[in-house]
Amino acid sequence: MCVPKYLLAVVFFVLPLTTAAAQTKTIAERLGYARDAKLLIIHADDLAVAHSEDAASFAALDQHAVTSASIMVPCPWLTEVAAYAKNHPDADLGLHLTLSSEWKSYRWGSVAPRDQVPSLFDSSGYLWPETELAASNIKPGEAEREIRAQIERAIAMGIHPTHLDSHMGVLFARPELFAVYAKVAREYKLPFLAVQSSDAPKELMSLLTDKDIVLDSVVIANPTIAPGEWKKFYANAIQNLKPGVTEIIVHLGHDDAELQAVTVDHPDYGAAWRQRDYNVVTSPEFKKALEDNHVILIHWKDLKGLLN
Repeated sequence: MCVPKYLLAVVFFVLPLTTAAAQTKTIAERLGYARDAKLLIIHADDLAVAHSEDAASFAALDQHAVTSASIMVPCPWLTEVAAYAKNHPDADLGLHLTLSSEWKSYRWGSVAPRDQVPSLFDSSGYLWPETELAASNIKPGEAEREIRAQIERAIAMGIHPTHLDSHMGVLFARPELFAVYAKVAREYKLPFLAVQSSDAPKELMSLLTDKDIVLDSVVIANPTIAPGEWKKFYANAIQNLKPGVTEIIVHLGHDDAELQAVTVDHPDYGAAWRQRDYNVVTSPEFKKALEDNHVILIHWKDLKGLLN
């Protein structure tokens, strides 16, 4: 599998097949749907990274073009997202736990005091810019301290997270980091992104339990897709959905001066990319494809309800 540079370390971990098989009901059945139902979360990453990102994501949420989104708590536009959350209490907003800062001239630091999480920082004084660097340098105890700080900051601002996932896959890159991610999510009684994979290393399988919510698949665009093939990529993804729970991860934004400056020299997941994602998921054609393929849209908060 070719993994885009932005998500170099997104390795999804899987529940042992023997444990999964032992469950008497599928997630679909536990949610009240047929066993062969095609359930889909359409999920927007990176809220709070920029106003453009927020505006596009809020519009998509309001139109029900996406069913979920996640927030980068260390980023400057968090207060805008908190205001939206307050005014839209039913919005499905999780936390995009952030231990890296990838853009060329737009960077951020930690929520926890820097002297309490020094391994999170590179020599420039910002979070590590690449997944591999972050994963190889961050101490698990300091990662835990920071993700707890991010969760507590969000809660203090009136955000009620529905789930957790990981920016750039840093928390998926090492078993020690994934263990921290799972531990904290369970303590806060939040589902966390983990996806079934037949080739998951054995040392990772033991990190999940039969009480964890494990998705069946994830779909995300990658840099091998030509801009002119964008609509076709997503149309094929919808047509090829299998029974179970799938998440389509999109990155929404408007291709404006602000987002162009944020993502300068970074065409992968840049401003034009995010505009294409927005154009597709808000299009009538995409909505019709969902209807024609009998796809049932769900939310992370539906999965959160299964943990109670």
